Order: sequence, then structure tokens, then C-alpha cells
Amino acid sequence: MSGHSKWASIKHKKAATDSKRGKLFTKLIKELTVAARSGGGNPDSNPSLRTAIDRAKGSNMPANNIERAIKKGTGELPGVTYEQITYEGYGQSGVAILVESLSDNKNRTTAEVRNIFAKKGGNMAGAGSVNWMFEKKGFFVINKSTIGEDELMALALEAGADDFSVEDDTYEIKTQPNDYYKVKKDLEDKGVKIEASELTMIPKSTVALTGDTAKQVLALVEELEDHDDVQNVYANFDIPDDVINERDTAG
Repeated sequence: MSGHSKWASIKHKKAATDSKRGKLFTKLIKELTVAARSGGGNPDSNPSLRTAIDRAKGSNMPANNIERAIKKGTGELPGVTYEQITYEGYGQSGVAILVESLSDNKNRTTAEVRNIFAKKGGNMAGAGSVNWMFEKKGFFVINKSTIGEDELMALALEAGADDFSVEDDTYEIKTQPNDYYKVKKDLEDKGVKIEASELTMIPKSTVALTGDTAKQVLALVEELEDHDDVQNVYANFDIPDDVINERDTAG
């Protein structure tokens, strides 16, 4: 199974645990606030806000929390101004890592992210170093037990998806960013149960890792994700299921 899809499903499970939920809500509030500030408070005309609201609802954030965060962004309520910063770097064996953050103190966040890379055996790199290795895509995961392969493939392609693949126990669907919501709505209207979906950065190629190196890269990615100012971490690793499951059980 590809590293991205397995790790994406693990992250969804982690986000559901009580110990992670408070930190996740804080990050989602930042995302909602920034999206509303940059594009206005109407999700129908602000795709970034629409995406942030979907993520918040998918994480069971209460509606009043979502509304307050949006009002902080539009200025109806007082709020903090956050700066969007993207960091690029490498983990062990040259794994490319892309880190998206929202911070009210760029110098502090940059120093702390650089320290995590160094402490966990990676290193920060200059702007543009690894960004070209990823492309923005709509991404869906559907469990095999809920629908047949031929039926789902036909529905996905008819809806406008541009890639369909079969993994161990799931199907993966990829779309162009602009087609994401149309495909999502069409699949849901046809009764397809979507296990996970997001607008994300998909690696164009992956680096196969095993053993201790795989565990070290996962430890680096996990610590980056755990930082309060980090919203998303993308990496082009391909790691065996048993290693990722072991990390998941330990977490």
C-alpha cells in the first residue's frame, strides 16, 4: 500500500482520539480563521473556507466553534493574525518532507521546526527544494467492503476523477483540485461511503523504506505534525503496513 494512503488513514484514526482532539481543534480554528480572513466568510465563494469547514465537521468540531473561528477571520470578533509558512526539508534516505504551518511568530516557529528536523535526523532545505516533488490533488479512500471495484470505478470516472487504484483493503481515487467537490458530491449522491477524503499534496514518486530507517522517518513526521503551529505534513515515503501499524499501536 502506498505510504500516503496508509498514513492518511492512520491520521484520521489518531485525530479521533480524545488526547489528540484538543490540539486538532486548535489547528482547525487557525485554518478556519485564516481562510475567512483571506477570502471572506461565505464558503460558497471561498473554496479554502469550504475545505476548512469540511475538515472541522469531519473532526466533529461543534458548529458554534466553527462559527466563532470564521467571525474571528472576518473581523466580527477579535482574533490573532496568523502567517502561512511552508517549510521544506529531508528525512533519512532523502525522503522529501513538506510542512505547512500557521504562526503568529514566524521566527519562533521556524527555529522550532528546524530543531525538530535536526533532532530527528533530518534537515531543513531552501524554498523550492522539495515542493516540486508533490502535486495538489483531491484524494478519496473507500473501503472495499462497501462497494465493488467495477461499480466504483465507473462512478468515479463518470464523476470526473482522473485516477483510480486498488490497494489491499481500500480503493483510492484522485482528482484535480477543481473537481474535488463535484466528485465528492456525486459519489455521496450515489450512496458511496467515503472513508476519508481531503485536498492534499500527493508525491509524484516515493522512497521505499524499511526497518529502523522507516521508524526514524515516521518519528520525524509525527513530531512535526504534533507541533502546535504545524497544520499539515506531507512526505514521499513508502513504508510497509506493519511498521506504520506498529507506530499506530504504540501511539
